[in-house]
Amino acid sequence: MTESLDDDDRRPFEPIQTPFNRRLLDNQFLLSGQFWGELRIFLAVAKAKSFNRAGELLGMSQPTVSRSVKRLQDMMGTQLLVSSTTGIKLTERGEDLAQALSGLDRRLFDLSNDMKSDLRKTEGTVRVSVTDGLATFFVVPALREFAEMFPRILVALQNPINLVDYRENPTDIAIGFMPAGHQEIVTQPLGQLHFVPICSRAYIERKGLPTRSTLARHDFVQTPYYEARTGIWDPWQSASRQGRVSATSENSITYGLMVKAGLGIGLLGNYTAVEPSLVALDLDCHIKVRIFIAASRERLHSKPVKIVFDMLSEVFSAQSNWFGDRLNLTATDSYSDSAMRLMFNLE
Repeated sequence: MTESLDDDDRRPFEPIQTPFNRRLLDNQFLLSGQFWGELRIFLAVAKAKSFNRAGELLGMSQPTVSRSVKRLQDMMGTQLLVSSTTGIKLTERGEDLAQALSGLDRRLFDLSNDMKSDLRKTEGTVRVSVTDGLATFFVVPALREFAEMFPRILVALQNPINLVDYRENPTDIAIGFMPAGHQEIVTQPLGQLHFVPICSRAYIERKGLPTRSTLARHDFVQTPYYEARTGIWDPWQSASRQGRVSATSENSITYGLMVKAGLGIGLLGNYTAVEPSLVALDLDCHIKVRIFIAASRERLHSKPVKIVFDMLSEVFSAQSNWFGDRLNLTATDSYSDSAMRLMFNLE
């Protein structure tokens, strides 16, 4: 028996009525012609914060870029950016437009990448955002075996732009230290990265073995990453404040090399203790940071992305002796052992 509808419950239109059920694709009055080109040029300027640098990226002259942005502002009837002594600054409207275009740009890249993957299944490029240290010592060695199994998947490693917000990184997969916190992004907790104070044997020969009671006469190598006031780095900040900061670097590989060169005590991943010239120190400063892997739900439907996602989840798993709950200063599993020996030329 069919339930009858009251007059107030009846829908005013039928789904088959084309005039009332048109798609955006059917609208002939949406953006077209040169407008798309102007938007692309504006996005380049918004990212580069300079007409000159945007022109270099796009292969255009500075005047051409400037005229295109002015044309776009005239067409939209609003000011999108202003010039200053420090470069280009976006207005509030300009920032809104730039953010929208960045999302569209990423979406278009994802679509084109998915199309290639659909055509050739396990073939495609997968962008992975990961810090230099983790990439060098763990991802690169793992890629040797991975490349043999999936020779048509190109893994493109890149430095993370934003360690706090996954969405700001133009990437397919991100290895980071914070959950993404967005419904459209799949975030999985992996193992834990253990940080311990480490110095070189050459430093000990020159300055003596650092102990908790002698930190005032020792040198430290610092990085802005450990200056965050989140509480987690407090043990290191407390120790380093007792001595003198002799060097600093934002690059994790350079930071590690500074410690190896004997410039001072550094806070390094426990895996670096396998290097014979380095010594892990007992300074009551053992810091654990959870590792997360993140990818958009949509991108995980791409077979190459899912394959790389699963591979990286295994590499940084809590089952690894390096990334387990307990501190380990020896290489005893397949990934870490081959990684350390490859990087430190121990084989």
